[in-house]
Amino acid sequence: MSRLLPLPALPARSPSAARPRPLIVLAALGVSLLSSLSSLSSPVAHAAQTPVGDHLSVTVRHAGAGFDGTFELYCHPGGGSHPDAGAACDRLDRITQWGRDTFAPVPDDSVCTLQYGGPATAHVTGTWAGRPVDASFDRRDGCHIGQWDRLVPLLPDLSPRPQGSS
Repeated sequence: MSRLLPLPALPARSPSAARPRPLIVLAALGVSLLSSLSSLSSPVAHAAQTPVGDHLSVTVRHAGAGFDGTFELYCHPGGGSHPDAGAACDRLDRITQWGRDTFAPVPDDSVCTLQYGGPATAHVTGTWAGRPVDASFDRRDGCHIGQWDRLVPLLPDLSPRPQGSS
C-alpha cells in the first residue's frame, strides 16, 4: 500500500512579492509599443512620402510645340513640373465654389456656337479640394472652347493671337 507524503510547505509570500516588478512591466510595455510601431511603419512611411495638398496630372495633346506633354501640379503648397504652377493654382482657387465641380463636363443640353478651336485635347486627373478629378477637355465647339479658356493657365492658352503680337 502506498502512502502519500506531505508536500513541503511553501514559504509565505510577502505582499510585495505579489506585485509585478517595475522593470518587467517596462520591458513588456516597450515590446508592445515596438510591435505596434512596426505594424504601422509602412503606412507611416508612405504618408511621410505622400505630398499634402491638391495634386493634378495634366496631359495635353495636339496643342502644338511647347504645349504638349504631361505636367504635375501641386497646390497648397504649389509646385510640380507645370510651366506656371503658381498661376494655375491661383486660377483654380478663384473658380472653385463650394458644392460645384470645378471640372464638370459641358452639359449635354447646352446650345453651343459652331466654331472649331483646334485639335487640342487635355486630360486632368488627381485630387482637387479633397475630391477626385478625372476630366477630359477639347475645343470642338464654343462651349468646350469656353470651358478650356476658363481653366487657363491650368490648360495652355490657345486663344488666337492678333497678327504682330507675341
